Amino acid sequence: MFRLKFKNFKLLNQIIIFKSKFLFFNIRRKNLKIFKYFDDRRIGSIPRTFLTSVFVIFSFYYIPSIIEFTNKQFANNEEFQNNSKAILAYTLNKKNSGISDNENLNEKDLLIDIFSLNDLETDTVRLNASTIKQLFEDTDYKLDDVRETKLVKPVALTLLPAEIKMIESTKKRKEFFIQIVLPLILKENNNIRLDRKTLFNIINKSSNTQLEKKWLEKKYKQYGVISKDLSILKIRMDEVPVSLAIAQAAKETGWGTSRFAQEGNALFGQWTWSGEGLKPKEADENKGHKVMKFNVLQASVRAYQRNLNTHPTYENFRLARAHLRDKGKKLDSIILSQFLDNYAETGNQYVEVLQKIIQQNNLQDFDDAKLLPSSVELESLI
Repeated sequence: MFRLKFKNFKLLNQIIIFKSKFLFFNIRRKNLKIFKYFDDRRIGSIPRTFLTSVFVIFSFYYIPSIIEFTNKQFANNEEFQNNSKAILAYTLNKKNSGISDNENLNEKDLLIDIFSLNDLETDTVRLNASTIKQLFEDTDYKLDDVRETKLVKPVALTLLPAEIKMIESTKKRKEFFIQIVLPLILKENNNIRLDRKTLFNIINKSSNTQLEKKWLEKKYKQYGVISKDLSILKIRMDEVPVSLAIAQAAKETGWGTSRFAQEGNALFGQWTWSGEGLKPKEADENKGHKVMKFNVLQASVRAYQRNLNTHPTYENFRLARAHLRDKGKKLDSIILSQFLDNYAETGNQYVEVLQKIIQQNNLQDFDDAKLLPSSVELESLI
């Protein structure tokens, strides 16, 4: 998003017109001097006309350059603001901010399922790292097994342990973080996969039931498809590669150690400009964005996927993903990461970091992993 500090475009136009008129006035005055010079020396009309025409032509030639220079002077005062991480005008904790009813309605439609998920558990207990490790052992949940069998135990934690930053071994800390976020990402992809199946069934039918039409209306709102175009909905309603989501969570949280992750369950660093949130330490107290807070980690994952699937900034990401689908190819996180250069202000450097995280940690091993069904025994352990 660009925001010009110089907002009065009428005044800008007046300045440019004034400069142009001033230039024409000078040309006219100089022409009169030339004519007087010619008259004094009794020079004929043909050379007089020729020289004057050349002078006028050269003057017109330089006018666009002068105007362009003026524009650039004002354009240099632009302030760039990257808001591609922003999906909410108000936070999950303060839904009634001072925005218009129309904006409020649209945003609630877009994120109502995230609100409901976020409100499910407000009194969650933060398990310590040792308890979580024991839980993983009791359920026989190991990443080495996942890489081989492609099956993931449905251990859905609500909060990150504070002790994760105390794990000295980088390798163990990374594996621990992946074990925590992997089931959450797979669960959201499962939800989207089920929705896509329902959508394709509806598309392939010649007529739809009232229940199906009602479901479609809900999804149009959820994915911000105002035009109610089925082709747009199909492109937006799709999964995010597991390896890409893990890499972004790792980058945004420092493998689960950041203040935003610990205090606000913010796995993907999404922004808000109003309501409650975590203020970056270097930011002005009364200005700039805050990092959104969530009650549970699952809400953060869902908000992240909804962001990539609806925000205008990521349209090319969605189109590239749809192209891979049309070609019958798997969703390649290395390819798709190239279209996330606007996710952070570092641009292409951010993409390179994501690709290194994916490759160095063999995260693509998890792209075709499946989440096992939950069980009563597992629920009792959690």
